[in-house]
Amino acid sequence: IVDRLPAGTDPEQFAISADGRWVYASNEDAGMTTGIDLEARKIAARYAVGIEPEGVAISPDDRWVYVTGETSNTVSMIDIKARRVVANLLVPARPRAVRFSRDGRRAFVTSEIGRALTVVDVARHATLATIAITDSGAKPVGVSLSPDEQLAYVATGRGNSVAVVDLAARKQIASIPVGRRPWGIAISPDGRTLYTANGLSGDVSVIDTATRQVVATIKAGAGAWGVAVSP
Repeated sequence: IVDRLPAGTDPEQFAISADGRWVYASNEDAGMTTGIDLEARKIAARYAVGIEPEGVAISPDDRWVYVTGETSNTVSMIDIKARRVVANLLVPARPRAVRFSRDGRRAFVTSEIGRALTVVDVARHATLATIAITDSGAKPVGVSLSPDEQLAYVATGRGNSVAVVDLAARKQIASIPVGRRPWGIAISPDGRTLYTANGLSGDVSVIDTATRQVVATIKAGAGAWGVAVSP
């Protein structure tokens, strides 16, 4: 550990801006999102968002911060330039993760209890589609996109699987069994390999996206929650 940054109370998740100057963290107990200036090493902005904020994502152009509210069933949209919350979008129950498309025109939100993936039109801050995640026992958490953004891969938590969603057809088209309780999910830059962090089995499943089969399992210790892939 080389430094510690202030992040407000009970920080849950965070995202780093594309220019590397800001971190935005969700503060679950306070119903807030905190903006941290990395150059000044201090809190520079606070925003009231939904109840029990969890997932955080920043659009590629550093214009928007989207924050999921697990109990309010909302996504709060923060305009970074204007420094205010401009909309709160209702989504299916218990939204967890959010991810933007590369062009920043779409956002994708998982809902754990609602068993859904919501596609959001960023320009209008409006729902484009709500896609059912149909795996038995599924409680969607993490989401990754294929490099061509034709597919979304959703970690289903208690479903012990990855749901494969065709974004053009707006439906789930496949299911990949993985370890127990997959929460975090990440994809390699070339899109050939997918990884899930499996909390109950304490490992990472390595998936060949062409065959949609697990090709390796890597021990990761108890409670594996998140996974990231270097460029």
